[in-house]
Parts: sequence; C-alpha cells; structure tokens
Amino acid sequence: QVQLVESGGGLVQAGGSLRLSCVASGNIFRINRMGWYRQAPGKQRELVAIITNGDSTNYADSVKGRFTISRDNAKNTVYLEMQSLRPEDTAVYYCYCNAQKTGWDDRYLDYWGQGTQVTVSS
Repeated sequence: QVQLVESGGGLVQAGGSLRLSCVASGNIFRINRMGWYRQAPGKQRELVAIITNGDSTNYADSVKGRFTISRDNAKNTVYLEMQSLRPEDTAVYYCYCNAQKTGWDDRYLDYWGQGTQVTVSS
C-alpha cells in the first residue's frame, strides 16, 4: 500500500505563515502528481495546489500569490508554504498523490492522507 502522512498544521493568526509537509511511503514505484486539497466545515473538498513530477504547478485562484507548492522527489515529499493566511483558509488540508505501486499492477492510483487541521484566527 501507499501511505501519506501530513504534518505542520496548527493555529495561526491572520497574516501569519505555516508550512505543511507530506511524506509518501510504502510500495511506491513512481509518483506522478502530488498536491494539497482542503475541506472547510460544510463545504466540499477543493483543490489548493498540485505539482507534477516535472514541477509544473497549478493553484486555486484563492491562494495564488500566497501559497507555494514544492516537492522533493528523492524523499517522496511535498510541501505547501502558506503565507498571508486568512480566516477563510481555515480547513482540514489533505495531501494527495497519484502513484504507481511496485509489482504487477501498473496502474496509477490516487492516494490521500488523513488530513491536518489549519486554523486561522482573525
């Protein structure tokens, strides 16, 4: 299996910064996309940022210019640097990857972390 473990969430005041990290482990042969989604109470899960294995990135309009996604392929790790945080950024942030496992199954499948809470106070 493939496991994703997030870290770095917490409580921060508006205007502050946080850095989320996510490590993928397990029977990984190759990772394609990695990224972050978030879900606020009463709302659907939404894309925050995605990065491909070629380092192409895509951001939600609401976080452009404030958040930066990066990855370390050698460590199977993806990061989300969040600056100028706003109360509306409050949500559970989920790590995501699209990966191929070792072995006979050559499909690329989606995997999710358990989520880390980010709370921004006004």
